[in-house]
Amino acid sequence: MIHTTSRVLVSGLREHVGQTVSVSGWVNTLRLQSKMQFTVVRDHTGMVQVTHKRGGEGDEVEAALEELTPESAVRITGRVVDNPIVKLGGLEIVPESVEVLNRAETPLPIDEQTGLEHRLDWRFLDVRRRPQAQLLFAVQTTFEQGMREYAYRQGCTEMHTPKLMGTASESGAEVFKLGYFDRSAYLAQSPQFFKQMAISAGVDKVFEIGPVFRAEPSFTSRHATEFTGVDVELAWIDGVEDVMAFEEQMLAHAIAKVADAHGEAIRETFGVEVTVPATPFPRITMAETQEILRAKGWDPAGVKEDLDPEGERGIAAHIKEQTGHEWVFVTHYPTSIRPFYHMRPEDDPSVTLSFDLLWKGLEVTTGAQREHRYDVLLKQAAEKGMSTEPMQDYLNAFRYGCPPHGGLGMGLGRVLMVMLGLDSIREATFLFRGPNRLTP
Repeated sequence: MIHTTSRVLVSGLREHVGQTVSVSGWVNTLRLQSKMQFTVVRDHTGMVQVTHKRGGEGDEVEAALEELTPESAVRITGRVVDNPIVKLGGLEIVPESVEVLNRAETPLPIDEQTGLEHRLDWRFLDVRRRPQAQLLFAVQTTFEQGMREYAYRQGCTEMHTPKLMGTASESGAEVFKLGYFDRSAYLAQSPQFFKQMAISAGVDKVFEIGPVFRAEPSFTSRHATEFTGVDVELAWIDGVEDVMAFEEQMLAHAIAKVADAHGEAIRETFGVEVTVPATPFPRITMAETQEILRAKGWDPAGVKEDLDPEGERGIAAHIKEQTGHEWVFVTHYPTSIRPFYHMRPEDDPSVTLSFDLLWKGLEVTTGAQREHRYDVLLKQAAEKGMSTEPMQDYLNAFRYGCPPHGGLGMGLGRVLMVMLGLDSIREATFLFRGPNRLTP
């Protein structure tokens, strides 16, 4: 069938009143009455009512509309008519032809009452039918664009690091092992070592958005076994403060872009206000954090070295109360709970020059200044009881003049989850992967 009319998106129909246009989309709802047939057609930009007066025998449009089912893919050609009574934008289409491109089976496997886990089984339908899911991916695109924009302006080079490794990275825990020809390989749980190699290769500032794999059997609302990481590594820094300053500026820039492009839609759809954070973000050391929280009854035994989710929420609430700020950098984590490659200050080797960034009480980033001196790295690895042999390729990057550097790793899904007020990271991901989910 040859189409003389090119496709018009629903959002652009107002400009075509009185003209004949072609709209392609899905059947949202059908009301087939004795004298009139109404169908609402939806594309990714909105919905429009199609109104047809039955013509009886020989009426091809009537016959085609009668055959439709919800979610069928259709192409409708007809005249755009101004009708103030119609709720959907005060417009309707009076059809001249109805082409069924793909008739949907009935009944649909999910509806408005379906729970999240079952919706994830039919994620393509779930995303298609819910404007909030469509908006989420538009927001994600704008947010990534904003971060890239900032990174490029700062002179970052975007790198793509391998996701297959010959040895288990970092601690050897929480990695997926897979067959690799006649030996084993591992999925990278972070581009950490590779972006440090890029620094040693003379790439001044490194930026990457890519997949990260964690073999954690965590069944929480904030964990996934595969997620998108935003990674940055900066050379020739004066200290970890340079890394934190880079991140807060990058976030403020990207969030401003989201607020500008989607602020109104987010308010209407999610009931959330996107506010651009003021910089600098508050900073507080881990020692101060623990002191404040313990005074409020957290960790009564006084044994927790790290913050649990309750502690993260507690310190975020305290900072919000004190400063009005939703973001906080918690700094100087103890050496015992940080990797061997985090730098330790000269005057206090019991802590690291590291940070976690919390947004509304959820950890969204971990970062640090790295130890760039080969002899110190060997010493710190030995202290942690690590064998340096499997890491020799990594360690070699520090033997021939590696500059001071630091960086961060951010979870994209977690940031979107907080930004849009979602209950679970499952909703902030297109196709979620967790301990119990490898499909669809």
